[in-house]
Parts: sequence; C-alpha cells; structure tokens
Amino acid sequence: MSAADFASVLDDSKVVVCCGSGGVGKTTTAAALAIAAARRGRRVVLITIDPAKRLADALGVGALSNDPARVPLDGDAQLWAMMLDARATFDAVIRAQSRNEAQAERILNNPFYVNIASRLSGSQEYMAAEKLYELANDDRFDLVVVDTPPTREALDFLEAPQRLMNFLDHRVYRWLMTPARGGLKVLNIAAQPILRTIGRVIGADVLADAIDFFQAFEGIEPGFVRRAGAVQSLLKSEDCRYVVVSSARRDTVDEAVYFIGQLTQRDVAVAGLVLNRLQPAFGTGSANSALTAARAARKAGDPTTALLQENLAHVRRVAEAEHAVIEPLLARVQGAAVARIHQRAADVHDLDTIDALGREIVG
Repeated sequence: MSAADFASVLDDSKVVVCCGSGGVGKTTTAAALAIAAARRGRRVVLITIDPAKRLADALGVGALSNDPARVPLDGDAQLWAMMLDARATFDAVIRAQSRNEAQAERILNNPFYVNIASRLSGSQEYMAAEKLYELANDDRFDLVVVDTPPTREALDFLEAPQRLMNFLDHRVYRWLMTPARGGLKVLNIAAQPILRTIGRVIGADVLADAIDFFQAFEGIEPGFVRRAGAVQSLLKSEDCRYVVVSSARRDTVDEAVYFIGQLTQRDVAVAGLVLNRLQPAFGTGSANSALTAARAARKAGDPTTALLQENLAHVRRVAEAEHAVIEPLLARVQGAAVARIHQRAADVHDLDTIDALGREIVG
C-alpha cells in the first residue's frame, strides 16, 4: 500500500463512507480512519448507524447519541462521534421543511406520522443519508466518516434519497394527497367508496389520521424533494469517497465484490479497500520453501529447526490461500488505495489500539 493513497482519501474528501459485510471490523475501521484524519488536522465527526456499545466505550465518550460528542484525543486532534437516532432526525427534518411551527406540530403529533417515522421501511436509511448531509454542511466539521450497516442495508442507505423522490412523485402518493388537497373531512370518508373500503380494512381512525397527516404535509413535499436531490448529489460527488472493508473469507469477499459491482452500476468508484485480519506470511518465501528447509533440518538432525520451519510452512500456506481468495476483490478495485491489516495478538478494544490501527492504515 502507498501511504499517500489513504492519506489523500482522508485529506481530499468531505465524506468517507465505510462499507462491508458484518463481522469484518468495519465499525472499528471507520473509527480508526476518523482518528487518523483528526491526527492529520481535520475536524472530523464519526457517525455510526448501528454500533456496538463497546465502540462508545472504546472511544471514551460514554453513550453515543444523535448529537456529536467530543472524543478525548490528545494534542490538537479534533474528533466527534455520534449514533444515528432516525426518529429524532426525522422530526428535525419535518421542523426544517414546515412553513411554520403550527404545521410542524400538527405533523409531529399525528399518530400516522408517529407510526411511519418509527416503522416505515426505508425511513432509517433515508434519515441516515439526511444526517450525513446535515453534518457535511456543518461548519464545525471538515470531514464526516460514516459507518454503514452491513452491505445489503448499506445499499438501501445509498438508494434512500432516490426512493423518497420516486415516492413523492408516484401516482399512488398523488392519489393519497387528493383528499388533502380537496379539503376532505373525516366525516366525508363514508361518502367516498374507495376510502370507505380502505377504512373497513385498516380502520376508520387510522384512515382519518392518514388523511389528516397528508393534509398537514401538503406544501412541504417540494422541500423534501429538493433536499433528497441534494443528498443524492452529495453521495455521488467527488467529495464523497467509499472505502470497502473485507476479511479474507470467501463469503465476505463475495459480499464485497457484489457491493463494488452495485456501486459501479451507480457510477460510483471505490476509493479504498481495507483487507482486515490477514495472516502474516513471515518473510518473502513460500510454504514449499519452508517445507524444503524443514526436511533439510530433519536430515541434518535438527528437529527444533525442522518444527519451526514446518510451522512456518503452515502459516504461509494459510497466507497463500487467503491471497487466492482476495484476488478477485483486488482485481475489482484497481487504482484504489489498498491496506492489508494483519492479525493482531490482542483485540482492538480501546482508543489507543484504534489509534494504532488508523496509523497502520494511513501509514
């Protein structure tokens, strides 16, 4: 790996998105890159979508919330960390896009909104993209590092702005808005055949709440569409770089190759690849050369050296097998920065070891 490659990814971006399947060390890698960027003089905020509690403990910030908390780094390094709260972010977007406080309160207190804000498919992914956009335009920060959910959910995160725009432009949504634009009252539901049928299925109260929600929502859709377009533009811009994290297991490599293919279809390039927990080869020789040395040692009556060489042959065989597994992945990221991170004797579990990992990735 060229040390300047990953340094330029951190130095020249506004957003770095870390992607990968579960269990490959993606969250830890995102934290390591965030610390490394802060060490390089950038004001960094790390946002994690679905973190393990131990990350907050390792960073020394107690519990993570929807508001950035300062991470206690020594020197002049400036780093904040936060965990996405989709509902709080959704509420903030409603307040920002509403014409006035009365409209915002009407939407926020509507039972239909409370339900979709908490349970609607895709709402968390879109709010993650919204929060990313908000942080990228916050003057307090130079760089946003994003720890995404596992690969398939990360694709939902990338597609969420377009899905919202498609929904707001869809004929079903326009049909749902018709009662609101017509000033339909709850008492008139029974007079509408289609609405009466829907009311029988989902309940008149639920339908009334939905109509009231769309009445309250009318007029702020254009703001949502504009904002979603801006979020989508950021995710596809040169300011946003994607770093894929993988291990040398075949399933995680296949998942990474799939994800890179999906990014390519969206005209998005991969800026960096972190290959995590690799087996060191211990020198430049091969497994066969170590076996040859072991046989020579046994022939010479040196069983201790023979055992050492046989052990070396074993670990090199593992390293060679891993290299074969990651070859298809390396072929897909030609031109990207590549960091090979070897197995450690101890787990990366605190601020110092995460800091050390970041130094290793960047050089």
